[in-house]
Amino acid sequence: MIDIHPLKSSIPEGPLAEKWDNYKFSARLVNPSNRKKFEIIVVGAGLAGASASASLGELGYNVKTFFIHDSPRRAHSIAAQGGINAAKNYANDGDSVYRLFYDTIKGGDFRAREANVYRLAQISNQIIDHCVAQGVPFAREYGGLLANRSFGGAQVSRTFYARGQTGQQLLLGAYGSLMKQVDQGKVTLYPYTEMLDLIVSEGHARGIVARDLVTGEVTIHTAHAVLVASGGYGNVFYLSTNAMNSNVTAAWRCHKRGAYFANPSFVQIHPTCIPQSGEHQSKLTLMSESLRNDGRVWVPLKKEDSRLPQDIPEEERDYYLERIYPAFGNLVPRDVASRQAKFQVDQGRGVGVSGEAVYLDFTQALRNQGIKGIREKYGNLFSMYERITGENPYKTPMRIFPAVHYTMGGLWVDYDLQSTVPGLFVLGEANFSDHGANRLGASALMQGLADGYFIAPATVGNYLAGLKEESLNLEDCERAKRETEDRLTKLLNLKGSQSVDQIHRKLGRILWDFSGMIRSENSLKKALEQVRSLRQEFWNEAVVPGQNDYKNQELEKAGRVADFLELGEILIRDALIREESCGCHFREEYQTQDNEALRNDENFSHVTAWEWSEENKWREWREPLSFLKVKPSQRSYK
Repeated sequence: MIDIHPLKSSIPEGPLAEKWDNYKFSARLVNPSNRKKFEIIVVGAGLAGASASASLGELGYNVKTFFIHDSPRRAHSIAAQGGINAAKNYANDGDSVYRLFYDTIKGGDFRAREANVYRLAQISNQIIDHCVAQGVPFAREYGGLLANRSFGGAQVSRTFYARGQTGQQLLLGAYGSLMKQVDQGKVTLYPYTEMLDLIVSEGHARGIVARDLVTGEVTIHTAHAVLVASGGYGNVFYLSTNAMNSNVTAAWRCHKRGAYFANPSFVQIHPTCIPQSGEHQSKLTLMSESLRNDGRVWVPLKKEDSRLPQDIPEEERDYYLERIYPAFGNLVPRDVASRQAKFQVDQGRGVGVSGEAVYLDFTQALRNQGIKGIREKYGNLFSMYERITGENPYKTPMRIFPAVHYTMGGLWVDYDLQSTVPGLFVLGEANFSDHGANRLGASALMQGLADGYFIAPATVGNYLAGLKEESLNLEDCERAKRETEDRLTKLLNLKGSQSVDQIHRKLGRILWDFSGMIRSENSLKKALEQVRSLRQEFWNEAVVPGQNDYKNQELEKAGRVADFLELGEILIRDALIREESCGCHFREEYQTQDNEALRNDENFSHVTAWEWSEENKWREWREPLSFLKVKPSQRSYK
């Protein structure tokens, strides 16, 4: 029998539209002369981390920013190509803050916290203004207004973009602001440095233990608050659209120090990826969802039709998204589009050599807009596709198939973005907070920048203003360092016959096959047994060559895969206890007659958060979700 304990999210009182303003007015403040007394650590330098570091430095705090790359410009945020949502309503097509809020709640299949999502929608417009002021080169209409396009799950055009490079351009804007603070001495950068543990002293987060990835030196860094903005954990599946260095280690080590991990089974499968071409691959490539504005998704009506796409006449094609979901067509949310692609392939109507792909066809758009028009919108994306596949998408349809992309699960945070460890704040994809069971396209950049530029500066200040004068227990710091060094030694003592990559690939295959796009009680139980066995195999049969006193990438990977193996188990357990289908979490036993997700609001309208205990045991906590403005209903995009 599992003990289930309630969680409190610290949502402010008052009407939904006034909660954030009320919070800011009532929040405790740190006066400018006192801010320079406080040290803040930020882990990660993507959009959430860089924007938080820049904003906190601008306010006068002393910030130390740690990241595993040589430069913040290398962060994985650059891969978010398609755009960023905001409720500006420049297209005059009926958008509003409330509609963005509604679409996000509905897109997440009513498994997100209303107050956080409404705040996100409110802040969205400020983000655009801020980034324009930074010089981010958003696309513009002839009359000068910023241009918009549509993304999945919305019937309005609210996505701002810079061709197919939106994430990169936004990151450069944040990078410029960050480097200003570096120049002024308010932010210190620690490149090639990985967080390996959280220091908790007197019940509060007071620093981190980090390893220099070049020299191997393990060091202690203390602060009055720690912000983790280290991204998601999609690489637990081995093959994903994430950069190969993306990992869960910073968040997972916080979890093992007391931060609860929420909704780990909510992993988004993106429908618009270049299909796997062979076993040699170590990652997959995302083609932006923006392509579904003009590309039409189809498969042959005839099963196992091996003809070239141009040889298949219109009457023998099934534009299945347009047929099944006429109201949204090709712009249904990602979870819906991904499952439908899998259904088509499972029926034998997949295309390409492997048969595991569908077509994304631009023939009609090219006919209407011309090559120049399409190139202006998607030129770099088309070039990338051609470089990878050797096929010219201007002449033949793209082949796409779903792949692991974004993780809605993450460390649990309250309205302040503070975890269950006081003083530990979690931003961006590393937290669970805003997307429920499925993230709508172009919302990741919105959340990362909202957290970093606007929310964390207010909530961290509120925490620091109430922080009592506590003496930092240096023994807690030394103990965390010793435990980190012991863990590294244990990894280096692995002298088996299998590489870490081999173990990681096995883990990914188990999770994809049994806990991927579609799950069942039987498949999840198989996965749980196999992951537990694989963990033992890792500690008994893996090999980690080299030493700790230089750049040892095998040692880096070993620590990350050890964390992935633990995460894999709780991901499966989380999926197993959620006896419903919602968003990306699709259990075969719980579906409508039309094969859509069938929620169980009576029993599962809550966030599930897991508390770590020794011996890989977890304790379940729940945060009830109440919907005062949006009544949960069966999601329909027809």
